[in-house]
Amino acid sequence: MHHSQFLHQLQRCARFHFPIDGRKLHAQIVKTGLDSCSLKLCNNLIDMYGKCGLLDNAVQLFDEMPQRDLASWASIFTAHNEANQHQKTLSLFPNMFLEGLWPDHFVFASIVKACANLGTLKVGKQVHAQFLKSEFSHDDVVKSSMVDMYAKCGLPDIARTVFDAILVKNMICSSAMISGYARVGRKDEAFELLGKLPVKNLQCWTALISGFVQNGNLIDAIDVFLEVRREGVDMKDPFILSSIIGACANLAALQLGKQIHRLVLGLGYELSLFVSNALVDMYAKCSDIVEAKRMFDSMLTRDVVSWTSIIVGMAQHGQASEALSLYDEMILAGVKPNKVTFVGLIYACSHVGLVSKGQSLFKSMIEDYNLSPSLQHYTCLLDLFSRSGHLQNAENLLNTMPFQPDEAAWAALLSACKQHGNTEMGVRVADRLLILGPKDPSTCILLSNTYAGAALWDNVSKLRKLLANLEVRKEPGYSSIDLGKETTTFYAGEALYHMKDEIFALLKEFDSEMRKRGYIPDTMFVLHDMEQQEKERQLFWHSERLAVAYGLLRTVPGSVIRVVKNLRICGDCHTVIKFISSITGRKIVVRDANRFHHFDNGICSCNDFW
Repeated sequence: MHHSQFLHQLQRCARFHFPIDGRKLHAQIVKTGLDSCSLKLCNNLIDMYGKCGLLDNAVQLFDEMPQRDLASWASIFTAHNEANQHQKTLSLFPNMFLEGLWPDHFVFASIVKACANLGTLKVGKQVHAQFLKSEFSHDDVVKSSMVDMYAKCGLPDIARTVFDAILVKNMICSSAMISGYARVGRKDEAFELLGKLPVKNLQCWTALISGFVQNGNLIDAIDVFLEVRREGVDMKDPFILSSIIGACANLAALQLGKQIHRLVLGLGYELSLFVSNALVDMYAKCSDIVEAKRMFDSMLTRDVVSWTSIIVGMAQHGQASEALSLYDEMILAGVKPNKVTFVGLIYACSHVGLVSKGQSLFKSMIEDYNLSPSLQHYTCLLDLFSRSGHLQNAENLLNTMPFQPDEAAWAALLSACKQHGNTEMGVRVADRLLILGPKDPSTCILLSNTYAGAALWDNVSKLRKLLANLEVRKEPGYSSIDLGKETTTFYAGEALYHMKDEIFALLKEFDSEMRKRGYIPDTMFVLHDMEQQEKERQLFWHSERLAVAYGLLRTVPGSVIRVVKNLRICGDCHTVIKFISSITGRKIVVRDANRFHHFDNGICSCNDFW
């Protein structure tokens, strides 16, 4: 085969991701001896291996090259970017200068892409400065990469300055700019730029939707997706589907998520790895862990995201043994865990009291996988110690970990002190929290109850005043229930809402039956200075109770009630919903700010510790 034919075939393998054919071509090139004399062939081989996901082969070939040019470096940078090893791309970059080479427009584009995906703004600005001083400073492709980098770093104004300097604007830079506006909530500017495009394709719509999802504008994301469907835009790329599935997950919109799943099947994208990963995550976050596992089991190929999504899902739903078994399967499958995997695993251990296992996993993360623990890992380890009654270990961890403990960390230990009856440590931890200045009203209530239990009434008085100030600024508590064609939201203490009389009557009926079964309202969750009867009335109108009652009135008998609450479920409501699940024989799932609570026959999956 002629030299030019080899080049053509290698480029074809790279474009269509044919690794087996690519390896055969490499063998033929070695046999002909062209690999030792053709720099261009070697560069194309590196590019092919990188784009076919064979990074190790690309690196080996690159390291063995006796001579390298700018195309060699650009190819190896691209290979690392393709493998999501952007940090390695940046660490290799200085080595290029040691060989007397200065970046061209291809190298600049690769380095800027790595900065964009890592969010390393400081390095990105340094590369931008180098680019402006270079002979390639007018290259629009590099400028497009710069727009994407600044947009992803949350600096749309700088991105716009670079965007305006691009002479011939294309859909790539326009989409990056639209996404940049959307991801920081500047939706008017995003829509304005979209409206100015002469032609709107799937790429620009996807950029707008993904930007909204990342910013939390989930309803806007869904509205735009519905417009895309109305306009009949060709769904030739499934990425838009994974973005909108992510919106459904964060909204806990199970019925809409199921509709998108049916669309995925209709369009033939069920084999798309990132769409399947998004579906596993969506079902888990929408409280249907059974469907999440079924979706995971149906996947023909799985990556670390697939395994991590189902492991974290199982952990959050209180199915610890399943999460740990899946981890064993993951390792046997040769998939290396990432940081998020270990968050799920340690969290799972905390729910079944596997202290030694949790510590072992924490150690393995550092020693076996060279992963640095984050504050979240330490918080999970703290939760493990706290739940298991190892309170001294928990306090020592907070005092020695390489992160400043936040309010949530101290509050978790304080809650454990209350749970295990350690008043002395509870007061000590409460003092630390008081100095920190709690911002969460539920933390104030926990602190007040701790001080009240120790008869420290001056501190209780301070907390009442603090809570009064927080009440003005705090996020209102609300709960929502998705019934398919409608999502109904209830706010705590709200006087006007649909079916108020029916809900009131049902809750009164439950209250009467619960009291017969031994229920006593726990008014310590109401810190306001008021009469006992008024405190009980306040608890009666908490949003999660309203949502559960509404679900019972509107759903088919025997179906699961699924409620999402924006804040942590209060202890009294937790007790009430356990009673309701026992009285009605219905399964009730509540997703609060911390975790999932599966109520069934009077028992909750959290074992009354959250």
